[in-house]
Amino acid sequence: MHMRVLGGTGIKVSPYCFGAMNFGSWANTDPEDASRIINAALDAGINFIDTADRYSEGQSEQIVGRAIKGRRDDVVLATKFHGPMGEDANRQGNSRRWMVRAVEDSLRRLDTDHIDIYQMHRPDPDTDIEESLSGLTDLVRAGKIRAFGSSTFPAEMLVEAHWASQRRGFERLRTEQPPYSILNRTIESAVLPTTQRYGMGVLVWSPLAGGWLSGKYRGGVDMSTGRAAFLPTMFDPTLPENKRKIEAVEELAKIAADVGVSLTHLAMAFSIAHPGVTSAIIGPRTREHLDDLVAGADLVLDDETLDRIDAVVAPGTAINAADSFYTPREISETALRRRPAATRSAA
Repeated sequence: MHMRVLGGTGIKVSPYCFGAMNFGSWANTDPEDASRIINAALDAGINFIDTADRYSEGQSEQIVGRAIKGRRDDVVLATKFHGPMGEDANRQGNSRRWMVRAVEDSLRRLDTDHIDIYQMHRPDPDTDIEESLSGLTDLVRAGKIRAFGSSTFPAEMLVEAHWASQRRGFERLRTEQPPYSILNRTIESAVLPTTQRYGMGVLVWSPLAGGWLSGKYRGGVDMSTGRAAFLPTMFDPTLPENKRKIEAVEELAKIAADVGVSLTHLAMAFSIAHPGVTSAIIGPRTREHLDDLVAGADLVLDDETLDRIDAVVAPGTAINAADSFYTPREISETALRRRPAATRSAA
């Protein structure tokens, strides 16, 4: 695979990043099989692996650590912190208090002395961004991490973080990890222009839109089980937004057929075509899934094909807003967008 530079870090990474969320109790529970799949990905030219402490309550990190033993120097290793890792209310979030504990836990599970890219898994409205950046900067200077980034941050938070780093002399965000696919192109409007402006690397997740763009849900397949059952807003076929997704997938399948490729390969090629995207995260659960994805890694879509995709889903838009996976607290909590009744003016 042709390597790409990850933002301004100088680190060279493959255009496909191996995502390990599916390893552990959440999906593939066989650590030996998982190790074989990870090493097959490395043998195929993928040098970038992404996981998180939250995935299967740490099992994913443990599996990755065992799989890359003896090959650690050849791997750009990324993990994340933020999600709850126990009942204690302080074992989560982006506070300095938690990250200095979380990084030690991840280093132990990954069986390594450093993490290449350490990411805040989601925004934390309870923690000042300067508090998070200060803690992460100290982790860089201590040699525990090489660089740090964010995941699913809106553009305004990225700007705020960069300004804070400039004002206070902190290390700055080097990467962002947002959701991105043909069906969810919202990051093209503000997030990608912002990451490009600040020279950030971007590793996008869910390039197959949770399986929609693999063709998994074509032909009236039952969506009442598995992932679909846990995320009804994204999969419930009775919702108007998801009916439109079904229609869009059929239109995209026709485009793929005309190009002579699979729908999966079309979707993956699209996800790394934007100049602001460094790498797309793939999450194969089986060796067959991996082999299929890798087989399409060299596909480059021409302008005519990209124009046809634009006609199905317009640039900068998403068919279903729920696919963006982040709603600001100011929207989700009604109390933050309504004055107390006693103080409301009648005018």
